[in-house]
Amino acid sequence: MPGLATMGALRCWLVRLLHVMLRVGDLDRSIAFYTDVLGMTLLRRKDYQEGRFTLAFLGYGPESETTVLELTHNWDTPSYELGTAYGHLALGVDDIHGACAHITERGGRVVRPPGPMKHGSTVIAFIEDPDGYKVEVIQLSSRQQAA
Repeated sequence: MPGLATMGALRCWLVRLLHVMLRVGDLDRSIAFYTDVLGMTLLRRKDYQEGRFTLAFLGYGPESETTVLELTHNWDTPSYELGTAYGHLALGVDDIHGACAHITERGGRVVRPPGPMKHGSTVIAFIEDPDGYKVEVIQLSSRQQAA
């Protein structure tokens, strides 16, 4: 549900987070990971011949209702440095152990098994996508209890 964005005392228009963008080296490999391993749906994909790039949008629901993931593939760039500023994407699940088992069975890589976060009680795990981006998996019930 969109909410009011506040900048200091200034109230702005209704705002909703539309998408998060990641640059990827192999678009088909990344689409396969996010659809086959994480269960997202490819919502749309478009090639931009003159710019030599492709955009693909994936998500768990329509773009009109949910925040989605934009994968950007620059045709002449086979890989990227991840840098130190990027943190992670986060997905909420009802059964973190079942989700991690499913992810592993589908070829995903769990790099931090489910367990309480440091200095807290929220149960989390981390997985890594084919380009090395981290995706946090959060047990929703433990997050609500920790709040």
